[in-house]
Amino acid sequence: MQIFLAVANEGSFTRAAEKLEYVQSSISIRIQQLESELNTELFHRGRQGVRLTSSGEALKSYAEKIIFLTQEAERVVSDRSIPRGPLRIGSLETTTAIRLPSILAEYHHSYPDVDLVLRTGTTEELVHSVLKYELDGAFVSSPGEHAELETVEVGAEELVLLSGGQTDPIHRPEHLRHLTILVFRVGCHYRRILEDWLHAKGVSAKIMEFGTLEGILGFIHAGLGVSLLPRSVIERAMMKYNLQSHNISDEFLRTPTLFIRRKDTFKTAAVSEFIRISKERFNDI
Repeated sequence: MQIFLAVANEGSFTRAAEKLEYVQSSISIRIQQLESELNTELFHRGRQGVRLTSSGEALKSYAEKIIFLTQEAERVVSDRSIPRGPLRIGSLETTTAIRLPSILAEYHHSYPDVDLVLRTGTTEELVHSVLKYELDGAFVSSPGEHAELETVEVGAEELVLLSGGQTDPIHRPEHLRHLTILVFRVGCHYRRILEDWLHAKGVSAKIMEFGTLEGILGFIHAGLGVSLLPRSVIERAMMKYNLQSHNISDEFLRTPTLFIRRKDTFKTAAVSEFIRISKERFNDI
């Protein structure tokens, strides 16, 4: 199953062999044996690599669950109420920059035997990763309705419009008409709030997309646009950037930050303690 998933994810026998540190012939033979046992082709072979057949797509979802359940079984059996072992956490860029330092500092000090891996992304990307069992949990904003997810509110952010210090005061939506809106990639909840609000107000604006918080803050500092971000960001960034905030709407004044995890996964001591410390330390900035 691990070999099959590696080939499926890499789209290449060669890259899968490199990732698993196997010889390519061994990878090819194992896949052929699996196809023979299942009496079906799992991959379309081509010069540009391989892609899953319909049978391969069906098997992939089961293979992911099988691998996850195997790993979870090991965690359940070895769990002794003291947090230890791997913990895969996802987080929004803004939460990572402002909220997580104090949370991770206390968590690492209290539980040094936990091997924590952190991945950043948009709410949409993180929800997808949790649903696919790729993360044990994640900090998101407004994940939508998913019956498979358990959500815990760990804190809340006050959203404000940020601009460079040299920008004229912004009091009404119309003032944004000729400004560039600086946002994270599609899937960011803050971006969706701002775009929906501008659309409702009949205001069209140029959109510029970024992958990092530092990129957005740098462009705001240079007077090249505005963005909707948590107030906690400006409070920390004012030491480095020339910024100002504008309260122009109560419609997106407060938005909760939620920790999500799959309901069908075992809540290890590592996860439970991480949630507890997150709720206690979220506002320590």
